[in-house]
Amino acid sequence: MTQTVELPLWLFLLIVVFAAVTLASHFLFPSVRWFFRRRLERAVKRLNKRLQRPIQPFKLARRHDMIQRLIYDPQVGQAVQAHARETGVPEAVAFEQARRYAREIVPSFSAVAYFSIAIRLTRMLSNAFYNVRLSYKDEAALNDIDPDATVVYVMNHRSNMDYVLVTYLAARQSALSYAVGEWARVWPLSRLIRAMGAYFIRRKSGSELYRQVLACYVRHATEAGVTQAMFPEGGLSLTGALGRPKLGLLKYILDGAPPGGRDVVFVPVALNYDRVLEDTILTKAALGNQRRFRARIGVIAGWVLKQIGRRLVGRYQRFGAASVRYGKPISLHAFRAEHEMNLMTDLARELMARIESEIPLVPAPAACWLLRDKGELPEEDAVRLIADLMRGDRTSDAPDQETIRAAINQLVGRGILKRVGGVLSPSGQRVDLLNYYAASAPLGK
Repeated sequence: MTQTVELPLWLFLLIVVFAAVTLASHFLFPSVRWFFRRRLERAVKRLNKRLQRPIQPFKLARRHDMIQRLIYDPQVGQAVQAHARETGVPEAVAFEQARRYAREIVPSFSAVAYFSIAIRLTRMLSNAFYNVRLSYKDEAALNDIDPDATVVYVMNHRSNMDYVLVTYLAARQSALSYAVGEWARVWPLSRLIRAMGAYFIRRKSGSELYRQVLACYVRHATEAGVTQAMFPEGGLSLTGALGRPKLGLLKYILDGAPPGGRDVVFVPVALNYDRVLEDTILTKAALGNQRRFRARIGVIAGWVLKQIGRRLVGRYQRFGAASVRYGKPISLHAFRAEHEMNLMTDLARELMARIESEIPLVPAPAACWLLRDKGELPEEDAVRLIADLMRGDRTSDAPDQETIRAAINQLVGRGILKRVGGVLSPSGQRVDLLNYYAASAPLGK
């Protein structure tokens, strides 16, 4: 036992490395993880005291654990067996496919990333780009929502700024879990979005196995009371008008809320903008038969740098108003009692009707609608008529002539309208954008 053993230096170093790795993996790393997790749990506990709807333990679960829970769910197990029978592949292969889908869908929520980084970033971006306005159809009804209910914000989809705006405005209520499409699957944006609790979905997947894994995840989140946000149109509006709802996610949420279980409260949210950042891309996409426009990080970074440059030289101007209005919530328990036969279809129609009725009127869309209808108007008459339209619209804030003039100047500067001798009229050059913004005005409907 006390004899000297000679070893080559390389072998001795290899043994030391293996010993160090073993020590770190079995003792040091678990201790460090435990230390930081305890601190995180205390921080989340303090944070939950400030939120109207505390962060659910489901969101704080480790991503690996959530993936395991998902792929061993009986619903996914049956889907794996069905997929193996239909495609003729071994069940082990189908199971690995389900695992890949689960890894693709499941987020990795970080309370630090959400409340320390994302909320500050969304507040900065929202106020840097827009004059943000928030209003309510029935604020008391929102405050009286059952604390144990699962809340789902249901929104029209005008811009990718929708995510930013609603995350910022809902920061005092809870951490939102979004369903985001393929556009966000670009590094490093995808890492931040996943850390914010969003889950990626394929809008047009032909795989029944994928749909079952996604349905299972949404069911688990709904049963756990996770606050969610969804866009029933399934994508950005290419015309400016409210689109028809797609029922996939709504069905998965209803599957996670059986009668007698936890209530689900749907909150309609209507958004409108003086300027949609992607308007040119969207109107071009409306001319084709495909609506694929993936985010290119280089283009986004270039655009952001351009705006920063304008701010540095004193030429930067915000893009006008961004208005968000909360409609009257719908309790699934109460709605189900009256619409048992066609629950999903009736609920989708009611949600879209409430969103449409609450879309705020903002100056630029009102100007486009008015000039498209009248042809031409003296600018002073146009400003007065827009103010009258906004004053008569219960979804809008009190009209401000300076704000209206700024919106008109922006439309003239972009070539959508023209000004000749104090008379405004459509320029004839950007008819697509004129129609796009006119369609977003809740007038003449």
